[in-house]
Amino acid sequence: MDQEKKRQRYERILEQLNGLLSKSDDPDARMSTIIALLHHKMDYYFWTGFYFLNRGELVVRSYQGPVACQVLEKNKGVCWASVNSGKSVIVPDVHKFPGHIACDSRSNSEIVIPVKDAAGNITGVLDVDSISFGAFDETDELFLSRITGMIHPVK
Repeated sequence: MDQEKKRQRYERILEQLNGLLSKSDDPDARMSTIIALLHHKMDYYFWTGFYFLNRGELVVRSYQGPVACQVLEKNKGVCWASVNSGKSVIVPDVHKFPGHIACDSRSNSEIVIPVKDAAGNITGVLDVDSISFGAFDETDELFLSRITGMIHPVK
């Protein structure tokens, strides 16, 4: 997908989410809505979901796509790299990422965005996989960061 088309699609998704998320301030409802919309509007998304910290573990929450790993091994893989660094991580080829956790061998690239609560603490991550290599870039990171900010809006 070319950059302008991708940007326009994300802009439309943001518009839709602004309307949809105004109906509830419940974080779980918001995450489920975000995941459903992203997964069905972005044709290169293969697995789309959230992992949240729960008693020191990253545990799957809302997702769409193939069955997920329920708990991710501590301090291993792309999701933990994002939590530990506090930054988004874009991986063009997951098979070359040290310690990659393969929940589904069909995934070839990945982007992980930290999710923060209203106080700015990292509580989990948005994890998106693609079967295409190099599927994600700075445009995805920019818009997905804005979208994750909609889960716990600062009041």
